[in-house]
Amino acid sequence: MGKHTLKEWIFALRPWSFPASAMPIVVTLAYLFWKGSEVNWVLGLWALVGMVLFHCTGNVWSDYFDFRKKVDAEDTFGAKTMTTGMFQPHEIRNLALGLLVVSVACGLGLLAVTGLPLLWIGIAGVACTLLYPVLKYNALGDFDIVMAFAFLPTLGTSYAATGVIDWNVLLVALPVGLITDGILHSNNSRDVVTDRRAGITTMAMSMGPEKSVWLFGFEMLFPYIWVAALSMAGLLPLHTVVIFLTLPIAIGNARTMGKSLRAGSKIIADLDVRTANLQLLFSVLLAAAFFASKFI
Repeated sequence: MGKHTLKEWIFALRPWSFPASAMPIVVTLAYLFWKGSEVNWVLGLWALVGMVLFHCTGNVWSDYFDFRKKVDAEDTFGAKTMTTGMFQPHEIRNLALGLLVVSVACGLGLLAVTGLPLLWIGIAGVACTLLYPVLKYNALGDFDIVMAFAFLPTLGTSYAATGVIDWNVLLVALPVGLITDGILHSNNSRDVVTDRRAGITTMAMSMGPEKSVWLFGFEMLFPYIWVAALSMAGLLPLHTVVIFLTLPIAIGNARTMGKSLRAGSKIIADLDVRTANLQLLFSVLLAAAFFASKFI
């Protein structure tokens, strides 16, 4: 392993994807702060670090199985860590196992200073991480993403940072989680042909092109309806409507996916990146609105 540079090891972790796991934690902490909960920011930051570590583990673990299953090949858009010969499969497997140990250790440390409820959330999170390749190959990857990047981390963060599980955090987990899943869904919609060649079935494949377009459109646009409705109902501060500044991006993404029905998958080659950027901007504005509402 010593023959690789630090830059190559960092590349293998796919750091550009980290906002997908970090932003749900940031939004949760901001929401709890706005609600007036007594937030332990040290434990909240600990939860954030732990979530990103598990994300690293999941990235590398998934890449290893995608290469073995030939989901990632020289002619696909997938991770290039092994298809280019940069790493050998056993190196990526060992990296994933090492990251898993570090992630679990981080989680156990947080468990030791919080309480037992975090154990069950953590077990579910580990299961989502390790089972993701199997679930993805059997059209259940989208459900895994929503659980692992929305519901579980927000509930776990609420407990770690405040000492109680605040189920209301799911109100903010849903819109962020839907956009996050849009990253995967656009990726899978683009890769239908090569995924079919590899012998796997993603949700995009099982739904078909037209329904996949509708699902992606829902994931892009419903978060705005949800936040607007909750703000009008008084469950979220009115300042959260600032997220509508990103609505043109969401509409553009949905339209691009719709055009793929006629223009083919090439037109959505970078839609996963554009959706990831939307998730980051949406989450930053939502978190900022919670903090601003506390003082304005």
